Amino acid sequence: MLIASLIHENFEDLEFWYPTLRMREAGHTVHILGDKAGTTWHGKYGVPAESSHSFESVSPEDYDVLLVPGGWAPDMLRRYEAVLDLVRAMDRREKVIGQICHAGWVLASAGILKGRTVTSTPGIRDDLTNAGAIWVDEPVVTDGHIVSSRRPPDLPDYVRALLDATDRQR
Repeated sequence: MLIASLIHENFEDLEFWYPTLRMREAGHTVHILGDKAGTTWHGKYGVPAESSHSFESVSPEDYDVLLVPGGWAPDMLRRYEAVLDLVRAMDRREKVIGQICHAGWVLASAGILKGRTVTSTPGIRDDLTNAGAIWVDEPVVTDGHIVSSRRPPDLPDYVRALLDATDRQR
């Protein structure tokens, strides 16, 4: 399967790399999408990652899964209409969308959370409920094709749920 993993400056290192590497280990191809291809981005703790494609250069129809990491990157990612269009297209096609920690901001800005049960870092609970989501404080929540998680200690549960959702999608 082909997976799109979004990136921008100050992503949460573990929330980006752990799912990306586990998906690769499971045999999936992961494209790293940034506002420009070939740009090196740095996580909150300095771990770098290079974007392989730009948001504008890809077609949502090519991807089976979308991963949105947390950290401060989601606050920047949600400002790109191409990112919001990608999220909406993946949602319409009911493709797996994974979001962790602050990544819920991107889904809220895309307007796809109304009536959906999700989790996130408690700090954005109000943002998600104001976007129409039903927020719960659990390590991982799967609502249809949307898999959400709270923070780095929940990564093993989150990635297991992502892999399960990806397997169901095949």
